[in-house]
Amino acid sequence: MVTRNEDNGDLVLRFDGSRPLSIAAVEEIDALCDRAEDRREPGPVTVHLTGAPPAGWAKGLTVGLVSKWERVVRRFERLGRLTVAVASGECAGTALDLLLAADVRIAEPGASLRLSSAGGGSWPGMTVYRLTKQAGAAGIRRAVLLGTPIDTERALALNLIDEVTDDPAKTLAELAGVTDGAETAIRRQLIFEAGSTTFEEALGSHLAAADRALRREAKS
Repeated sequence: MVTRNEDNGDLVLRFDGSRPLSIAAVEEIDALCDRAEDRREPGPVTVHLTGAPPAGWAKGLTVGLVSKWERVVRRFERLGRLTVAVASGECAGTALDLLLAADVRIAEPGASLRLSSAGGGSWPGMTVYRLTKQAGAAGIRRAVLLGTPIDTERALALNLIDEVTDDPAKTLAELAGVTDGAETAIRRQLIFEAGSTTFEEALGSHLAAADRALRREAKS
C-alpha cells in the first residue's frame, strides 16, 4: 500500500487508497511516524495520495482494525513535524483520512475527494468528524449523506485543500526549510485547542508558547 522514497533528508511516501485497509497499512504509517520523530532536521513529511477502495472493501473488516487505523492517523495528525499531503485523481478511504490529517494539502488538477461506502451509506469513520470540524456541517452534508464527490473548486472553497497546482514540487521546495518539529507541534496544538477552549483557558498555553519563542529568539 505504501512505497517509501527519501530525498535530501525528507520523508516522502506514496499511498494507494484503492487497497483495502490492513494491519500492514497501520504498521507502515506507525513506522513513518517513528522515523519522522527520530529525525531532527527541518523539513516536512510528504505523503502523495490517490485511489478509492472498490465496492465491498469493508467485507471482513473488524472494528479492532478500524480502531488501530484511526489511532495511527491521529498520531500522524499530531506528528512533531510539518505534514504535507498531495492528492491526485480520486482520493477516498484511507487516502482521504491521511489528507484530512495533514497540515498542508495540495491537489493536482482533476483531483476529487469522496467518502467510501459501506453498510448502505458513506463510511461513518473519523473522516466524517474531520470533514465537519474543518468545513462545517452545511458544507459537507451532501458528501456525507449522499456520497457526492468534492471537486477541487469545492474543496478549496471549504478550505479542505490549500491549493491546486500541476507542479506540487514547487510548493514542496518552498516548504523544505520550515519551522522545526517541536515548534510546529506546539503551534498545531494551539490551533486544535482554539476550537474547544475559552480565551481564558487558552491564555496560559499561548503565554507558555510565547515565552518559549522569546527564549529561543534570545539564544539565536
